[in-house]
Amino acid sequence: MKSKTVLITGATAGIGEACAQEFAQNGHRLILTGRRVDRLAQLSTDLQEKFQVDVLALEFDVRDREMTSKVLGNLPAAYQHIDVLVNNAGLAAGISTVENGDPEDWDRMIDTNVKGLLNVSRMIIPGMKDRQSGHIINLGSIAGKQTYPNGNVYCATKHAVEALTAGMRIDLLPFKIRVTNVCPGAVETEFSLVRFHGDADKARSVYRGYTPLMAKDVAEVIYFAASRPPHVTLNDVLVMPTAQADATHFHRER
Repeated sequence: MKSKTVLITGATAGIGEACAQEFAQNGHRLILTGRRVDRLAQLSTDLQEKFQVDVLALEFDVRDREMTSKVLGNLPAAYQHIDVLVNNAGLAAGISTVENGDPEDWDRMIDTNVKGLLNVSRMIIPGMKDRQSGHIINLGSIAGKQTYPNGNVYCATKHAVEALTAGMRIDLLPFKIRVTNVCPGAVETEFSLVRFHGDADKARSVYRGYTPLMAKDVAEVIYFAASRPPHVTLNDVLVMPTAQADATHFHRER
């Protein structure tokens, strides 16, 4: 596809970083957002040097509606025409039954996975509507299609992403804006390390005995969706490791 301007949230690690690599190596201008300024700066420098693409790095937290509006409402002229929005920023925090859950974990997940997606989307959609073109790609999850034990609030947030994606698709249909939901199964990134509050042993155990998806696997699917011709939309993509059948069934060999 011809060179486009692509905004990727949560670009400092995992699937977001892999998406930045994927779009950069295909020659697209990037807007990368994240909270970790050192990682954001290093990634931007690396992509510019390796792929000779323009990169705008924006340090802010998508949970902060006022800051999100301020930053995205004042983009440099060269970056204001956003063709593709990848709503990647998201996380799981904690894993427990509802009555044992930590309300601070609930707030982090709801504010990032749901409100963060909304905060960014509301700033980008008007320009896409004016231009009668654009593509929004939301990062869902198998957890948005099936609920698993002790995943209650995280699953609820990803079910919300599922509903918001469908709602966007209906609302934006008259404006020729494509909306895609990409839903991975188990992906070995920082996801489990964050969920278990930094407990590396617990995080590693999630992926023990089988080959999970890598961030690059999901990024390639996202790029494929974004690179289809304008009359083609991949509405909903569920991508799983071969060793995973659904949210709870895995084949572990060791």
